[in-house]
Amino acid sequence: MLMSFQETAKFIEDGKLLHIAGTEALLKKLPKGKWVGGSTEYFMAKDGSKISNEFLFVTEFPYEAFSIKAYSAADIENVAVDAFDNGFSILIIPFDSAVHRKYAQNADGFKDMFMKNIVGWISGLNLGVVGQTPIAVRGTDASIYSDEAVALHLGLPSNKTARVNIINIFSQDESSPVITFAEEGFSVTKCFIDGKETVLADYIAQNKIDIKLPLVGDYAGNGINISFKTIENGVVNFYAPVFNHIQYRIAKNIEDYEKEFHNKIAGFKEVKTEFSCNCILNFLHGELEGKNIETFEGPITFGEIAYQLVNQTLVYVTTETQQP
Repeated sequence: MLMSFQETAKFIEDGKLLHIAGTEALLKKLPKGKWVGGSTEYFMAKDGSKISNEFLFVTEFPYEAFSIKAYSAADIENVAVDAFDNGFSILIIPFDSAVHRKYAQNADGFKDMFMKNIVGWISGLNLGVVGQTPIAVRGTDASIYSDEAVALHLGLPSNKTARVNIINIFSQDESSPVITFAEEGFSVTKCFIDGKETVLADYIAQNKIDIKLPLVGDYAGNGINISFKTIENGVVNFYAPVFNHIQYRIAKNIEDYEKEFHNKIAGFKEVKTEFSCNCILNFLHGELEGKNIETFEGPITFGEIAYQLVNQTLVYVTTETQQP
């Protein structure tokens, strides 16, 4: 829930186990305690999605088994190894840091990555305010990181299980040609359009492609979005890396982004989530400010983590209690 700084500090001082999202300035002033945090000024809340530098979004967890760790680019590969066998981990990574790039490009090869439940988000800043730095915070010792990630590893009771879920309004446009890449990463110049080498920026301009629509990669039958960030001097920049072993197509056109997003989540009113986050591009392109997003509350982010880095999605965690 959205809380004032004073309310949040009281929760920490009362010894509650917390995940906190808020501005860099507010996070830096919070007391030490059992919490992790990341910077954003964009939130999904009960009374509608909003931008705020006055409130923090606080999620409390009732679990006794937990650990809080920081990871650099040198050891981020251990994040799933450190996770509980039965539980889930919330990972917060500062935007455009070395650990962000390392995770984005290599997470699918990390040990135990798909054997544990790893979710989280890329921390960011207010797009209209200069002088901010994306950060992650380890509350146990009040360490502030712009170049390291933090994780809250949660262990569930033996009668509960966690599940990671994604809501994605996009799918591949089957009439789009197949797009592949020889070069990998967050920025590319050339690609192959149905096997023919092409300057991607030229292809986008010549075909009047709306870059609000992401590339959608075919990951063993699952559609994973790669969102366009900018096109500058013939270089196309993305919010997540492209890979040379994945076939992409432009996403199918959506006539009404806001309507499509709300239609997609309409069936989730009764879902009880443990954690959720939503992409800032959904917030911006879907014009979601002031709009309620049903059952989902949490930070609006600069990238989402559902095992690996994803874009333009809503990620959430549910738990189920097993009957004796």
